[in-house]
Amino acid sequence: MKTYKIACIPGDGIGKEVVPAGQQVLEALASMSQTFKFEFTSFGWGGDWYRAHGEMMPKDGLDALRPMDAILFGSAGDPHIPDHITLWGLRLKICQGFDQYANVRPTRILPGIDGPLKRCGPNDLDWVIVRENSEGEYSGVGGRAHQGHPIEVATDVSMMTRAGVERIMRYAFKLAQSRPRKLLTVVTKSNAQRHAMVMWDEIALEISREFPDVSWDKELVDAATARMVNRPATLDTLVATNLHADILSDLAAALAGSLGIAPTGNIDPERRYPSMFEPIHGSAFDIMGKGLANPLGTFWSVVMMLEHLGEEAAAQRLMKAVESVTANPALHTADLGGTARTADVTAAVCKALM
Repeated sequence: MKTYKIACIPGDGIGKEVVPAGQQVLEALASMSQTFKFEFTSFGWGGDWYRAHGEMMPKDGLDALRPMDAILFGSAGDPHIPDHITLWGLRLKICQGFDQYANVRPTRILPGIDGPLKRCGPNDLDWVIVRENSEGEYSGVGGRAHQGHPIEVATDVSMMTRAGVERIMRYAFKLAQSRPRKLLTVVTKSNAQRHAMVMWDEIALEISREFPDVSWDKELVDAATARMVNRPATLDTLVATNLHADILSDLAAALAGSLGIAPTGNIDPERRYPSMFEPIHGSAFDIMGKGLANPLGTFWSVVMMLEHLGEEAAAQRLMKAVESVTANPALHTADLGGTARTADVTAAVCKALM
């Protein structure tokens, strides 16, 4: 029997509620399997760790995570700690430390979910957004000088490398090739950003020649937002820079009904290091500890984790259980307009797995 070592990092806010729910679902799946089981190791890193130790995670934290098969992450964000400290001190430290350069965010309207688009059928919105996850606008290059003075200056440099752009483009084209429509939209802003984004476009054209069976087009990021709303059926797989995809994927989740449902995989495609899976909803301190958090984004992230581990049958089984729960309005949490609680949804998904 295969034992998968899973690192669990609840982080902050409702992460402390949805990650245990994800573990509960994984344990339910393992109890029905004769071929795999899970060994969980929990790490209490995040805002509380920062208050106690002055850092979001230990300096040798990556070494503790390195032997793991995958990481289940909750959220990073604490209203009493500046956001750049929580993000760079934990989530980005793991993403960049393990070169998880492909951030993958599937989006579709699940059964029973009422999305805000009036003329959009369930099959019209079925996207995967591929986000470059290691450089671009979030490369961390820049600085501040003369702080507090009238001549204060601050810079954030968007850094793109040929190697970084080539590998994310190749990943996106391969993913598009694996999907039924074989359709890719390359999101850009090369009309205004005339150096790095022009290189982005040029490399997209070069890589496209390796995938003659993939149809692709190019869309400016501002126009892409309108297209997602007005012509969702024309999109399938999208690839965008770190910042652009960050914004577009939140819009995608809202159009699909709720940020509480949306999953993410931070992937190292070469499998040199463990990949990390997380819901995109953030720490949501306003509902922390109230049992109101929607765990479905975590469950869908667990589906992505199972797929990454090669447990396709288990992944499909869990996704069907999630869809059976969303189809029942009595099991909708507050973000979906319902009154169900985290524990209700978790129990229902576990029962649907039986």
